[in-house]
Amino acid sequence: MNTHKTLTIGLFGFGVVGEGLYKILKQTASLNATIKKVCIKHAGKKRNAPEALFTTDKDALLFDEDINVIVEVIDDSEAAFEIVTTALRNGKAVVSASKKMIAEHLPEILQLQQETGLPFLCEASACASIPVIRNLEEYYDNDLLHSIKAIVNGSTNFILTKMFEDKLDFNKALLLAQQLGFAESNPVLDVEGYDAVNKWIVILNHAYGIVEHPDNLLFTGIQNIQQSDALVAAKNNEEIKLVAQAKKLKNGKVAAFVLPQFIQHDDHLAFVKNEYNGVVIESGFADKQFFYGKGAGSFPTASAVLSDLSALRYDYKYEYKKLYHHKPHELTNEFYVRVYVSFEDVKYIPTDRFESIEQWHVESSRKYLVGVLPFEELLSNTWWKENNTSLVLAADAIIENLDVKNIKKQLKIM
Repeated sequence: MNTHKTLTIGLFGFGVVGEGLYKILKQTASLNATIKKVCIKHAGKKRNAPEALFTTDKDALLFDEDINVIVEVIDDSEAAFEIVTTALRNGKAVVSASKKMIAEHLPEILQLQQETGLPFLCEASACASIPVIRNLEEYYDNDLLHSIKAIVNGSTNFILTKMFEDKLDFNKALLLAQQLGFAESNPVLDVEGYDAVNKWIVILNHAYGIVEHPDNLLFTGIQNIQQSDALVAAKNNEEIKLVAQAKKLKNGKVAAFVLPQFIQHDDHLAFVKNEYNGVVIESGFADKQFFYGKGAGSFPTASAVLSDLSALRYDYKYEYKKLYHHKPHELTNEFYVRVYVSFEDVKYIPTDRFESIEQWHVESSRKYLVGVLPFEELLSNTWWKENNTSLVLAADAIIENLDVKNIKKQLKIM
């Protein structure tokens, strides 16, 4: 007997992802899911679907009793939050791809799920085609998850790949990313790390039960990375990647941030090129596991939405075990990081705030040093991303307890 639910979908947004989902659903009849209505912003636009499918009236979807699932794949985070809120209150399950909306409204979304008992699934919001959220929810017990580090933004990874492999400077690499559709015409959200930190807020919740706002997580992007930094990395047999990471420290608290980092050539993340994403999860007994896949694009993102829709047929919902069934982890800023800082003029670098400086290179117009800083210094100040200064974490950046022996043992000297 087939007890799978029939899904009648109201879809918000018919851009790259929305249209991708429409095409995929036409090819997966076995799913028993149909799109009844699509809400769009601009009525006059030509679209590759029957005109009768479209409306500009959101209430035609949100208050239609036949529609039991709302899928929202729109850009406007405030409008998305209103859609999600109304849908859940009207008894509809929700599938969302809006990382910014989730990151900015996580406490309210969790509360709504508690109140309504309805599913809110968001696999597409983190790493597009990589099923990282479901794996964190189902597979990794809170106490066994040691660390998770990832490349979660395809645009910045594409730019860095071109800087390393084709020796392009940052601006040329960015232009190429825009021409190929991997970066927006306004690339600030990608390039300066906003997109990555929003995704990381979503992942931290499913990994460690941490509920935090993106404003409270340290992040930057690749906007200040210079060609000279790439040359220093290459000389040390390393690359630079924008890495989101979270690590459980010995005191049980979690260090988490999104920063550029030197990646050694034998690291899993060194394998992640161009617009791809990669996630490395390290746990107590499984050691390291590596997830790899396309982090953006029509079909990869729509495939994650499809996976959530498929799960809804069995009434699947996130249990948030790390949040509700364990003691949620806390973030901490009480640790040190080993950093490389390149600059034009040392007067902008507060060298007295470094715990130690291990290397000085001042012979060229672009100078750099390698040293150890309290993490709190980066959180409290912005000198490290101003005046054309560039900061990159060392390959093993986190130092929990500061003593000379520990620094030498934990971290590779560059």
